[in-house]
Amino acid sequence: MAKAFDSRRLRKRLACGTVSVMALSLAAAPVASFAQTTAGRSGEYPLPFRIEAQPLATALLEFSAQSDIVVTVPSDLLDAKQAPPVRGNLSPSEALDRLLAGSGLRYVRGSNGQVTIVGAAVQQGALDRGRVRYARAGTARAGLRLGDDAAEQESATAGATASEEIPTIEQIVVTARKRAETLQSVPFSVNALTESALRDRGAQNLEDVARSIAGFTIQNLGPGQSQVAIRGVSAGQIVRDQPGVKEQVGIYLDESPISLSLFTPDIDLFDMNRVEVLRGPQGTLFGSGSLSGTVRYITNKPNFEDYEVIAEASGNVIDHGDVGGDIRAAFNIPLSDKVALRAVGYATRFGGFINAVQPQGRSRKPGPDFRGGLAKDVNSGTRFGGRLSLELRPTPELTIRPRVIYQNVEIDGFNRVDIFNILANPFTTTRPPVTLGKRDQFTQLEEKFTDEFVLADVELEYDFGPVLFKSISSYTDREILQVRDATQLTGSITFQVFGAPEAIFALDAPLFDATAVSMFTEEARISSNDPAARFQWVLGIFYSTIDRRYGQSLDVFGFEDLMSGLLGINIPTAGPLAPKDVLFFSDIPYDFDQFAVFGEGTYNVTDRLDLTYGFRWYDFTEKRILNFDGIFADQTIGQRGRTTSSGFSPRVIVSFQADDDVELNAQVSKGFRLGGINDPLNVPLCSPQDLITFGNRPSFKDEELWNYEVGAKSELMGGRATLNIAAFWEQINNLQATLDAGTCSSRIIFNVPDARSIGTEIEFNVQPNENWNLSLSASYTDAELRSTITSTDLSGNTSVVGGIQKGNRLPTVPRFQGAAVVSYEAPMNNEFNGFAVASVQFVGSRFTQIGDQAPGFGTVDLTRIPLGAPNRSTFVFDPKLDSYAIGNLRFGARNDRWEVSMWINNIWDERAKLALDRERGTLARVGFLTNQPRTFGVTVRAQY
Repeated sequence: MAKAFDSRRLRKRLACGTVSVMALSLAAAPVASFAQTTAGRSGEYPLPFRIEAQPLATALLEFSAQSDIVVTVPSDLLDAKQAPPVRGNLSPSEALDRLLAGSGLRYVRGSNGQVTIVGAAVQQGALDRGRVRYARAGTARAGLRLGDDAAEQESATAGATASEEIPTIEQIVVTARKRAETLQSVPFSVNALTESALRDRGAQNLEDVARSIAGFTIQNLGPGQSQVAIRGVSAGQIVRDQPGVKEQVGIYLDESPISLSLFTPDIDLFDMNRVEVLRGPQGTLFGSGSLSGTVRYITNKPNFEDYEVIAEASGNVIDHGDVGGDIRAAFNIPLSDKVALRAVGYATRFGGFINAVQPQGRSRKPGPDFRGGLAKDVNSGTRFGGRLSLELRPTPELTIRPRVIYQNVEIDGFNRVDIFNILANPFTTTRPPVTLGKRDQFTQLEEKFTDEFVLADVELEYDFGPVLFKSISSYTDREILQVRDATQLTGSITFQVFGAPEAIFALDAPLFDATAVSMFTEEARISSNDPAARFQWVLGIFYSTIDRRYGQSLDVFGFEDLMSGLLGINIPTAGPLAPKDVLFFSDIPYDFDQFAVFGEGTYNVTDRLDLTYGFRWYDFTEKRILNFDGIFADQTIGQRGRTTSSGFSPRVIVSFQADDDVELNAQVSKGFRLGGINDPLNVPLCSPQDLITFGNRPSFKDEELWNYEVGAKSELMGGRATLNIAAFWEQINNLQATLDAGTCSSRIIFNVPDARSIGTEIEFNVQPNENWNLSLSASYTDAELRSTITSTDLSGNTSVVGGIQKGNRLPTVPRFQGAAVVSYEAPMNNEFNGFAVASVQFVGSRFTQIGDQAPGFGTVDLTRIPLGAPNRSTFVFDPKLDSYAIGNLRFGARNDRWEVSMWINNIWDERAKLALDRERGTLARVGFLTNQPRTFGVTVRAQY
């Protein structure tokens, strides 16, 4: 006899949103199918199935109840057939494949959300390639209907179809708690963009994802160099030479961590099932780096049923810039009933839009005030890579997923606009004055960036019946090389320290900045395996070991000879590590080791009330060896450093189902960001006062955050709309603030004792009819320092250090941001639907670093730099990043196999300031990173 399921528990446990009409009839029935969407079969969402070995009729009823899918089957096909056990997180197609294995039956899918079981001889002409759409379809409860009356069956089928014609919001299934459940049933603030949403909005990277998600911000420092912040928790931009600084937001590719502070991998979103954004501390289940939230890229997995080919090509042209485009393809190949393969490949060309004024640039007709050339579109670049994954099922209980991912990013320059440069400005009287254009920078060298990323991981899952075991082993190898034009910085130092003339201070000074990382992680966990049980739990261990080598080399060829020949000053530059004319050299190997135990359990106290408790205990060790050489460095060779930390992070969540459409939740949770070791100051360059202010800070402590949050999730208008609201207060202890160490040309991490972030998020989605869809999101965040750090100078005067003053804002995050996305789709003819998607994003003002708010920060003293007798004494700029709004439009036509779209990004050509880029020492160069201008493009996609 079939097991009875409570409808409210189904709503909360089975990732089905609300219970649909489900009937398993033994009468002959017309062909029915899964609901069709624009995504392929690989876009089906996994669900936690638990179906025991039993008669096939009963097993299909269990499948219907656990998947919220109508199943019909003619009575003459069932006989006394038996079904094998089916357990684990599987897509509905995978679950049906296993149920029907060896029965001589298969299933056919159509467009109205039903499945019909048929004999193997039935043709697949009606087979639809859509993915399951989990949506409200009716109000009847699951059950088994017996009888041979065809008319009765047709009536039941028609009723289900009629109810499904009501437009509903698609219920997105996520794994935010390491188990499959709908986004609406997760009792905290989380959002996700599915594959179809990513494609409709033309999302190419994580910055595009952030446009539609409240409280989620990206600081775009160029491909492969973006930084992520959630809910206003940010200590400012992490710069290249801070290898010991940890991330505040955890980044995962499926189950494998890929976070690396500054260098967030710029993963291509093609064939991505969804991107999840979990707001608030996720330290219990996702650990270090998830201080304020977690971002998860979820890829499409191999499937065993369909051969699949997806190809996509696009081209674009940037207004007053270069051309770009990409080619992408994905293949799914079932190799046998136990092995399936999925392969993805892509190649992208990023068009540039920044011009570089260069003394040895490309030929152009020189103006009367300039002796050089102009290099066009210097920030162009490429990205290419691929993913290859297998899924093996040697037994019904065992699943193994090995995978390899490779990606290479090469960028020719920064998206930086200079507003001041000591080597190219209108104030000098000793060099030809230069006025830079609105998208110009001055460089003497190419500033290339390369990022090679390899990830190999294996997921192993074994179904023990009441318990599911999962292991994730991953190995990451990443090599990053940045070449920075440090001519301005080096020139300002050599002029101030040595009085060097132009022949010396204008020498080419490339700064080579290299990072090599190898990381191994292992997570093993067990979890409950009955989706209908009152108590759901997960318990696991995590281990990671990271070898990271970081180094810099400032090569100023000819410096030593010119100093001797022009000034008569003998300055030997060669040292034990630094060759001749290398003015700064560093080589710092790091070892990071972490072990953690974590767990979380949810108990269904009543049909309305859930209680969740989670925890994570961690132990962390960091070791490094300092090697510094060169005349700009405080020579240090073989100096060892070590720091350790351990802690406990809990989470408590209360979730209350007020009625069938409204869920209320509240939580208290703790997140953490690991501490580390500060780099030594460049003592030869430091003033006595800066040595006092920034010296004697060998390490920095763990940053901790306590989050207090309440929220509500609701379905409105009979399932046609959702409204999610959250409010939070986050108390931050020992905020790790990055400060420029004045004349030392170094950066130091200070622990700010007290900071906080208060805010709210709101997200509203509505589908008023089958043609229109509207999504609105907004957040307000008030994040500020609650402590002041001061320093006393040699004369006994006290001053605030680096803008760390109570009441100053936390950097990189706006107080207000909002977005709107409206889409329309309707039939054009019998073959194609026409569609259009328009979006607009607003981002409020913000700062790049805490120190940008210090009094006088926006003033450059022109009398201290090599301008001879400048025609003014100071240059003043506003470090605040102004608010901006960007609009995009995408329109085209599509059917099940083809899609053609045209698009315009940045419709009104907004020039946004994304980050301030001021060279250390504060005198050399001031610029702002900016966004891509208006861009026109076309995309063609085919799917078979």
